[in-house]
Amino acid sequence: EDIVNLDRWAETSARNLLASIEKSKTVPYERVLFALGIRYVGETVAQKLAHAFPDIDALAAATPEQLMSVEEIGDRIAQSVTEFFSKPKFVDFVDRLRRNGLQFAVNEEALAGRTDKLKGLSIVISGTFALHSRDEYKAMILQNGGKNSGSVSGSTDYILAGENMGPAKLEKARKLGVKIIDEQAFLEMIGS
Repeated sequence: EDIVNLDRWAETSARNLLASIEKSKTVPYERVLFALGIRYVGETVAQKLAHAFPDIDALAAATPEQLMSVEEIGDRIAQSVTEFFSKPKFVDFVDRLRRNGLQFAVNEEALAGRTDKLKGLSIVISGTFALHSRDEYKAMILQNGGKNSGSVSGSTDYILAGENMGPAKLEKARKLGVKIIDEQAFLEMIGS
């Protein structure tokens, strides 16, 4: 009601805003961590930090050395995270978001389903798929300890190839000797 009475706000706009606020409360911890805007913490780094520090309090209390023990976290990222949580204005901001219902801990179901079956493996996804969406495959890779990559390189271990895989990726993969697997082979790798 208070929102509707604001200048230029109709009831539909107010309802949409409130629905968006409620929806934001279901965003997983790693996405909220990414959205905080900590310098050098992109989507992949946020996922790795959330995996290593399953709640925001553990992350905030982590030393630079503990942070650097996480795969792919170097001195620059560790210092940035430590600096973020040393500033009262950011700590207060996180506390306000938490009081308003945002997720600052890994969901117990997500923790229970994690494995290391793909640990250390870099996987590129290309093409369209019949059994799962690309986003679902990305989540499966992360859930099983692997790394999603957007481009083929010498450090790529596998390409999960669907229909209509990009010809440039296919050519580069063959040139580099990267193993190309289909949906079924991938699902067998993770025991799904």
